[in-house]
Amino acid sequence: MRHFDIEMSDLQNRLIDMAKLVQEMIKAASQELVKHDPKQLNIVSCLEKEVNIQEIVIDDKCLKLIALNQPVGADLRFITSAMKINSDLERMGDEAVNISKMALNLVEYAGVKTLTADIFRMVDDVQNMVIDCIKAFNTSDSKLALSLFAKDDEVDLLRDKVIDDLKNLMLKSSDINTIEKAVDLMFIAKSIERFGDHATNIGEDIIFMIHGKDVRHPKACSAGKSLT
Repeated sequence: MRHFDIEMSDLQNRLIDMAKLVQEMIKAASQELVKHDPKQLNIVSCLEKEVNIQEIVIDDKCLKLIALNQPVGADLRFITSAMKINSDLERMGDEAVNISKMALNLVEYAGVKTLTADIFRMVDDVQNMVIDCIKAFNTSDSKLALSLFAKDDEVDLLRDKVIDDLKNLMLKSSDINTIEKAVDLMFIAKSIERFGDHATNIGEDIIFMIHGKDVRHPKACSAGKSLT
């Protein structure tokens, strides 16, 4: 096997490992919210350090692969897509940190469970999207990558419902503590929705990597018809 092929395989493995780290961050942040466990913040913070290190290593590897090998065609698409995926994964890690910090404010709030049922559904959905991202990238499955777009729409609808419900709660409540927690939950819902956005970005990059087609505008159905 050529040295270039070995390096490309290593790049792929590093991205998969980084995606798994981000998946662990999302899980830990959600556990903090669901189980009111403040210890999860330390887990998220430690994982963030690993993700940040991997981001630098992967970017450096990509730049060296381009500079030293001058790849073209599918190889160049793979490397440039890897750089964009790397960036989206790191931003997902940042969102997990944001959620974990905000969830810390909700640990002692007894009413959190009654306000977060749809948020927990969002968490489940975005966790599945991250799993699908990893699988689609690892197996070059463009259909699975394309399916992320519809799932992102579902997460968007849930976010809108959560925001509307929390707004109604705030309008009806005179309890400042409840209003403050509702605001925190709004920000959490928006951060969770951004997981879906980043996963969708990765899906777009995977499709470009495989087919050389830019499906960012528009995304779903019209793009799917051309992926033959």
